[in-house]
Amino acid sequence: MPPGISTLAADAPELSAANTGFMLICSALVMLMTPGLAFFYGGMVRVKSTLNMLMMSFISLGIVTILWVLYGFSMAFGTDIGSIVGWSSDYVGLGNIGVTELWDGYTIPVYVFAVFQLMFAIITPALISGALADRVKFTAWALFITLWVTVVYFPVAHWVWGAGGWLFEMGVIDFAGGTAVHINAGAAALGVILVIGKRVGFKKDPMRPHSLPLVMLGAALLWFGWFGFNAGSWLGNDDGVGAVMFVNTQVATAAAMLAWLVYEKIRHGAITTLGAASGAVAGLVAITPAGGSVSPLGAIAVGAIAGLLCAMAVGLKFRFGYDDSLDVVGVHLVGGVIGSLLVGFFATGGVQSDAKGLFYGGGLDQLGKQAVGVFAVLAYSLVVSAVLAFLLDKTIGMRVDEDVEVSGIDQVEHAETAYDFSGAGGGAGSRKAVPATGETVAAAAQNKKVDA
Repeated sequence: MPPGISTLAADAPELSAANTGFMLICSALVMLMTPGLAFFYGGMVRVKSTLNMLMMSFISLGIVTILWVLYGFSMAFGTDIGSIVGWSSDYVGLGNIGVTELWDGYTIPVYVFAVFQLMFAIITPALISGALADRVKFTAWALFITLWVTVVYFPVAHWVWGAGGWLFEMGVIDFAGGTAVHINAGAAALGVILVIGKRVGFKKDPMRPHSLPLVMLGAALLWFGWFGFNAGSWLGNDDGVGAVMFVNTQVATAAAMLAWLVYEKIRHGAITTLGAASGAVAGLVAITPAGGSVSPLGAIAVGAIAGLLCAMAVGLKFRFGYDDSLDVVGVHLVGGVIGSLLVGFFATGGVQSDAKGLFYGGGLDQLGKQAVGVFAVLAYSLVVSAVLAFLLDKTIGMRVDEDVEVSGIDQVEHAETAYDFSGAGGGAGSRKAVPATGETVAAAAQNKKVDA
């Protein structure tokens, strides 16, 4: 994603209605990804945690939006301070920005750039939530989001995309968020789950998705919204780079889905809808940093490699004993690392920039830069996220009580249930009449059949 650049007064761009409209549409598409993520994650959990999973994404829409207006945009894209963070008083509260004031070097207003970037800031902490299913207090999660975006996301976004940010100045390529979004969220998820521990019954009880149609719906919304996420990150539609990114997004996603399903068929003997959805998301993650640098054939390679390796990576949690509930580490962290590093192999030097990867005569230079970006963001997010989780756990407590986790977090944290099997409604007033878990739902249905 190109940050603002300086231009001579004689070459200063003028506001483009076409690019402005295009970017507003892209912003709306990225916003849709957060509800899509909520459905994707919500279908993957058990019945008793469905609403909590949905709300862990939706609350990010509220919290991050307000923080972004107050100070987040200024920290991420304000005037550089030491290559670490930005700050511009004019951006605080978005109050001193002219209606037609352009983002430096581009043909879109500052407000349009700010709202597009806001949608990235919203979805990044929401991605973390999938690793924490079933066991985190909702108030603690809301406070974690507040702290995390302030000390992790806003600075890292400046490193990667802000003018003067140290990774940007180094020449690290991240077209739309492989490091700032996916590695950042995946590493944070790993840091938090290492602190709060496993779910009750991990590796013992079945924890299958309760609604695969909901998962597929969420994956479809993510795939659709991702075109705005990726193609919009060139901040315009004048030179064809965004069109290449659009094509590469589709191509890599298809390749990753097919690679995941082939692995699944060979390894487990079946082709599943969950595998198709997960493979598609893995491809979307991997092409996000790389899609502006590679050809469509390179996108096939990026997607296929990511689909295969992410499918293998999701099983690591059972081998190493960390409870990544919905495979945020296996898909987003691993997929983000793969896509970011493969820029160093497949960059053609003919799309986003003239930087070439190893396979196109560029040597190891770009690969080295990508590796620095990957591991800097990974280490920072992992450590700081773990520290934040530890502090919250030792003060207000991060986890719900064990009996709450077993009976169902939806009832206690939200006074609602996702599905009304009693006909009495799903709110607080009817919660005694609604079975608390998938198992008791089945038992109630069986008793009804016997009574009849």
